[in-house]
Amino acid sequence: MSKLGDLGAKLYRGEVGYDFVGKRFLWYGVSILITITAIVALAVQGLNMGIEFKGGAVFTTPKTSVSVAAATEAAEKVSGHDAIVQELGTGGLRIQISGVDTDAATDVKKKLATDLKVDQAAINADLVGPSWGEQIANKAWTGLGVFMVLVVIYLAIAFEWRMAVAALIALIHDLTITVGVYALVGFEVTPGTVIGLLTILGYSLYDTVVVFDGLKEGSKDITKQTRWTYSEVANRSINGTLVRSINTTVVALLPVAALLFIGGGFLGAGMLNDISLSLFVGLAAGAYSSIFIATPLVVDLKEREPAMKALKKRVLAKRAAAVAKGESPDEAYAAEDEPQVVAQGRSGRRR
Repeated sequence: MSKLGDLGAKLYRGEVGYDFVGKRFLWYGVSILITITAIVALAVQGLNMGIEFKGGAVFTTPKTSVSVAAATEAAEKVSGHDAIVQELGTGGLRIQISGVDTDAATDVKKKLATDLKVDQAAINADLVGPSWGEQIANKAWTGLGVFMVLVVIYLAIAFEWRMAVAALIALIHDLTITVGVYALVGFEVTPGTVIGLLTILGYSLYDTVVVFDGLKEGSKDITKQTRWTYSEVANRSINGTLVRSINTTVVALLPVAALLFIGGGFLGAGMLNDISLSLFVGLAAGAYSSIFIATPLVVDLKEREPAMKALKKRVLAKRAAAVAKGESPDEAYAAEDEPQVVAQGRSGRRR
């Protein structure tokens, strides 16, 4: 067995583990700090909305010897607006200019042909109205709202309302961080970005549900024993699925990282940035929140119940009595069966 597999087995059996739940206030503080940074970035810098949302024109030129920098300067000069220029594989240029209406597009096209030394008739011009982007945004918000409502209902039925609330908070946490990163780096927000944001919601939820499933199984009949508190069982559930969560996240991030850093960065395919950044940040934030935020929040909500408070009191009392007698934990609980933390669930579900 590999070292990682051996570690996973030990985590699953509870032989080793990290106290995620016990240190939850540290992770809450980290998340609050990151979230505040994201909100400030949104308030100060705002989002760099793409032409699909603001309206404008996209000019595609044939092969030209003019550099991207020179074309950007020329486009901004003739239009009076900010321009985004990308070099195409054909040697031509894609010039995106926001705020250009139908009347101005013809004049801009004519001047671009002169400055870029290409035939005006060979330049393709596409006009985009802001109403189209507004429709996309409205449908995205509607889809997001419906998704959130269905998620809460499903988790409340399949698990319990506390897990539904925790999962919802974790999803909002992931969205806020991802959007905040877009504001910080200034990447353009396009329909591809919206697709990426909606995609990470499903991934984040799936990761969270896997941990919740282990917690549900592990906490069954928990009040009938006095060896573990609810928070300890929750912590064992996180550790039991930790290696799988790491493996899944790494495998998912590798191709997205290739798109973002190699395709969008090294190779200069800037059109890949809109969706790859949202996926990269969202996947990482989703893995983080499912471990460090969602389950600890469930513990905070669950341990407010009188039954869980009474259980914790009994567990601590039994441990104190064992210490007074000079007994070890194993001796104190020798006659009591340990509740099993089943990370995969009864049906043997795997990622």
